[in-house]
This record gives sequence, C-alpha cells and structure tokens, in this order.
Amino acid sequence: MKPTTIRKKMLYAASQHLQSKQLGAHLSKDLKEKYHCSSMRVIEGDSVKVLRGEFKGIEGKVTRVSTEKRGIAIEGIKREKLKGGNVDIYIHPSNVVITSLNLEDKWRQSRLEGQKPTTTKTTSPETKETKPKEQKEAKKEKPKEIKNESKPDDKKDKSKNEKKGTK
Repeated sequence: MKPTTIRKKMLYAASQHLQSKQLGAHLSKDLKEKYHCSSMRVIEGDSVKVLRGEFKGIEGKVTRVSTEKRGIAIEGIKREKLKGGNVDIYIHPSNVVITSLNLEDKWRQSRLEGQKPTTTKTTSPETKETKPKEQKEAKKEKPKEIKNESKPDDKKDKSKNEKKGTK
C-alpha cells in the first residue's frame, strides 16, 4: 500500500483519545509569549481566527468541537439549507489560530501556568552554606543505622539455611 493510504487509514481508524489529540491548533504570537506553549487543543469558548479556506480572515468564538467530524464550529460561520435553516460548518483546527483562551477549566489553567519557566530565587550566601550541610548530614546518618541492623539478620538466616541444606 502507498504511505498516503496507510496514513488515511490510521486517521480514519484512530481511537477517540487520539482523535481528540488531533483537534489542536497553534496559539497566536501574544499567547505563545505569555504561556511559552506553541499549540493547544481547541475547546468551546476559545476565540479563533480562520487562516485558510473559504472563510479566511473570519474571527469568532468556538461554539462546538466535534471529534467525529474532526472539526470545530465557529460562531458566525453557517451555511443555508435548500429547505431553509442554517447549518454549522466544521473547520479543521489546523486551519485556525487561537487568539484568546477559555480559562474556566482549572486543569487547563494550571497546565498553562506550569509551562512557564521557573524563576531563580535569591538567598543570602550564609543560609545556602549552613542549611544544606545540616540536612545532608542528618539524612546520611539515618540510612546507615538501618542498613547495619538489617545485614546481620540476613547473614544469620543464610547460615542457618546452608547448615540445614548440607545435613
């Protein structure tokens, strides 16, 4: 089979958690600088701008995310039916840039904050020298005591088992 047909087959037969991962879009330059993250999964409530296709340049909020159709429905992008009424048009998230994020979800918010680089803390040189040495010494003493106690027991058990086996 050709590589393209294999790729299409993999996309079609993907499980739901993999389909969900495929609904990611790039962040705008402002959001990239703020959160130090280049892309994110699109959810309802995010504001996006369409970059490619028939609706290029349109901005709006995401009203619905469909893993089955592998697309997102955007506010203001609809098509009229022949018998009347409007239908949402689903656009693939790769053709979209996220301009503002919906941060109502606490997990998503904490994940974005976790992506930030850590700042270095400044402390006086005296506290650096005294505290770590005291803590290291205390930690070293405890394990040695435990190890010494367990070794003789093991030797006694082994010697008893060897004597029983030889008789």
